[in-house]
Amino acid sequence: MATRIDKEACRDAYNLVRDDSSDICWASFKYDGSTIVPAGHGSDYEEFKSQCTDDARLFGFVRITTGDAMSKRAKFTLITWIGENVSGLQRAKISTDKTLVKDIVQNFAKEFMISDPRELEEDYLRNELKKAGGANYDAQAE
Repeated sequence: MATRIDKEACRDAYNLVRDDSSDICWASFKYDGSTIVPAGHGSDYEEFKSQCTDDARLFGFVRITTGDAMSKRAKFTLITWIGENVSGLQRAKISTDKTLVKDIVQNFAKEFMISDPRELEEDYLRNELKKAGGANYDAQAE
C-alpha cells in the first residue's frame, strides 16, 4: 500500500515551529499504518530526542537558534531518524516517503539522516547549521 500523509495536520505542526511568536521548537511526524501523521511538538528539544528510539522511524522539523553576539537567528532543519532496529525494507521506504514530508516541510537550512543518537545532540546540529550558513563573524568564539 502506498504511503500517504495527513497534509493538513502536518502543515499545522510545521507552521507552529515556524511561528516566531511561538516557543514551539520541534515537530515530529511518524507512521500510523501507511499514513504519515504528526507525532508531537514541543518547546523542549529533549522531548523530541526521546522519540528517537532504536525501533522508530520518524521525521523531525526543528528550530535551532544560531548566530553570534550581535545577531541571533532561527535556522530550521529536517531530521530523518532511522533507529538501529528498523528493518531494511522500512529503511528503504523512508527515503521515498520523505518526498511526501518535503511537500509540506519546504523551508530548512540543512537536512540530516540520522541513526546514531550522538548526532541528535543539539550542539552538533547547531555546529552543522553554522557550517552550512557560510561566513561566521563571531569574533568572540575565536
